[in-house]
Amino acid sequence: MTGTVSATRIDPAPFRAWLLDLQARIVAGLEAIDGGTFRRDDWTRPEGGGGVSRLIEDGDVLERGGVLFSHVRGERLPPSATAQRPQLAGRAWEALGVSLVLHPRNPHAPTVHLNVRCFVAAAPAGGGSDVWWFGGGMDLTPYYGYADDAVHFHRSCRDALAPFGADVHPRYKRWCDEYFYLRHRSEPRGVGGIFFDDLDEGGYERCRALTQSVGDHFLAAYAPILARRKDTAYGARERDFQLYRRGRYVEFNLVWDRGTLFGLQSNGRTEAILLSMPPHATWRYAWQPPAGTAEAALYRDFLVARDWLAP
Repeated sequence: MTGTVSATRIDPAPFRAWLLDLQARIVAGLEAIDGGTFRRDDWTRPEGGGGVSRLIEDGDVLERGGVLFSHVRGERLPPSATAQRPQLAGRAWEALGVSLVLHPRNPHAPTVHLNVRCFVAAAPAGGGSDVWWFGGGMDLTPYYGYADDAVHFHRSCRDALAPFGADVHPRYKRWCDEYFYLRHRSEPRGVGGIFFDDLDEGGYERCRALTQSVGDHFLAAYAPILARRKDTAYGARERDFQLYRRGRYVEFNLVWDRGTLFGLQSNGRTEAILLSMPPHATWRYAWQPPAGTAEAALYRDFLVARDWLAP
């Protein structure tokens, strides 16, 4: 898709207000589980706009976590935004969204990612119309697999999309499996979730409502998983495997993630963009988990494309 032509200028104020409220609700929910406080970092961007970063490091439960709001503007779309939309080259733009990545300390608690966003390419100076689209999703990256965690997360994703058509969740689930895939490793990043981009089906209000539903379902999808895994006993072996698998997370974000590329190309705030990286990660040469271990089970049973909601 190339975005929808609008007869009038898009007013992002209602979506912006919801994003700030979403950030506050998620931070409050996470602080209740961790017991610590998220630092607040307000920032401005010289080219236009700014944001609010809420972050925690070395918490009791979250080794690193960032819940980031941004609303940035520019005079010319960066290359990553016009690669599939060359007709929009040269337009002024604005992008606003909330993005989060949480890296728990306990290896039995999965990493999670959420993003909800809207992009507007302004009408040309000589006349015309705005072009807009929404995007987002959430996905789960376990280090030790628990089927009940995966089922709960995918059920929450399905519930978020249910009001918008029976075909939406299967499509966005498949899209997530395809997007969060390390092609150079031939393996998924985790157990997936939902993902969508270039969303303009059904008009602006429907697309905004769908995107907001995804964000509103995040805490219900992830908080129960974090709460029940955060105190699971672990030792050096589990920690070592967690750091090894975190290396895959780094590889995806730096090699394949379009959001990271857009942020860097648009002169976004580097500290915020790279807050998604885990605080510690390791790599080994051609390592394989021993057969019959919980580590091998992650590859065999969880790092595969499957329907977690099948009977």
